[in-house]
Amino acid sequence: MSFRSRLFKVLVPVAILAAGFLIMRVLVLSRPAPQKEARSEPGALVEVLTVARKDHQVRVTATGTVQAGREAGITPRVSGRVVHVAPAFVAGGFFKKGDLLFEIEQVDYRLAVVRARAALAQAELELAKVKSSAAVARREWNALKDDYGGQPDPLVLYEPQIRKAEADVAAARAALDQAELDLQRTRIYAPFDCRVRSEDVEVGQYVRAGNTVAVVAGTATAEVVVPLSMEDLRWLSIPRQEGGAAVEGSPATVAITVGGKSFTWQGRVVRSLGEVDPKGRMTRIVVSVDDPYGLRDRRESGGPDLELGMFVDVTLYGETLTGVFPVPARALRENSTVWVVGGDEQLHIRPVTVVRRERETVLVSEGLSEGERIVLTTISGAAEGMKLRPREEGTLK
Repeated sequence: MSFRSRLFKVLVPVAILAAGFLIMRVLVLSRPAPQKEARSEPGALVEVLTVARKDHQVRVTATGTVQAGREAGITPRVSGRVVHVAPAFVAGGFFKKGDLLFEIEQVDYRLAVVRARAALAQAELELAKVKSSAAVARREWNALKDDYGGQPDPLVLYEPQIRKAEADVAAARAALDQAELDLQRTRIYAPFDCRVRSEDVEVGQYVRAGNTVAVVAGTATAEVVVPLSMEDLRWLSIPRQEGGAAVEGSPATVAITVGGKSFTWQGRVVRSLGEVDPKGRMTRIVVSVDDPYGLRDRRESGGPDLELGMFVDVTLYGETLTGVFPVPARALRENSTVWVVGGDEQLHIRPVTVVRRERETVLVSEGLSEGERIVLTTISGAAEGMKLRPREEGTLK
């Protein structure tokens, strides 16, 4: 290869590189300089809620246990062999007031009625005889009184005998009444609308007077015993006599959840048990619920009954607070403060007065103004004057 050829191979690449460098330099020098801008801090993105004064009814949430509103032991007042038992007279059976529960053999008591009637007839006969003898004695005394003078002996006129005979008649009539009453008592009826809780009666069984053979619970009402703190109790109305007029108790809602579906019953506070638990320092009130089994007003198909022993949720509706700010509980910070977004989009820590704390809501009476925005989002290292980017509740993505 000649010298010229080698020189050409070396100079051509160098020329290309030099031309590229010159073009790049020209482009760099001809580019306009970027304008300098001051970088601004956008602030933390937070969810806010605009507050407003409202009238708020206090709600007290608690749990309780269902028990019978009325309960009675079925105790026969006469003894005898059971000859009939109602088919529904088993645990869980329902009865209306006056329905027959079971019947005791009546033969002995029918015979007792017959004997008592015979005894009464005999006593009435003896009374008639004594009164007849007394009339004869009175006529004889009237005929002879001029010879003897004075007052006759009561025995002569049969006065004590008449009183005894009358007493015998009264005793015989009472014995007849008792025999007839015992005969009626061989049939045992439901004392009120009820459901059988337990029973121990069967045909052929001998039952004794005074022994409890069954327990029934009323179906008209059920009661829920609810333990509450003294703080919660002060917001509720507990029935009591004041100035001769009964005070109506606070309304309540009793609820259970079955299979992810909630079922509710309406009730009302009827009394306090008047005791404070020495361990938990809780007082107990009673909420009454009408028609717990839906016997008068049938509930939707498949809905459960309010069974005895159920553990239920109870919401009690107390007095209404006027002109308070309902604030989500998560917006309340340490030392009873809230974070407020000012017109300058900065954070301001504001102390507030809390009058009531509920499960998800805090009621504020002072420290806020109508239309102010409070911060719901928790910010790490929050401080007074911190820059924020507020978004109304529910708009954060």
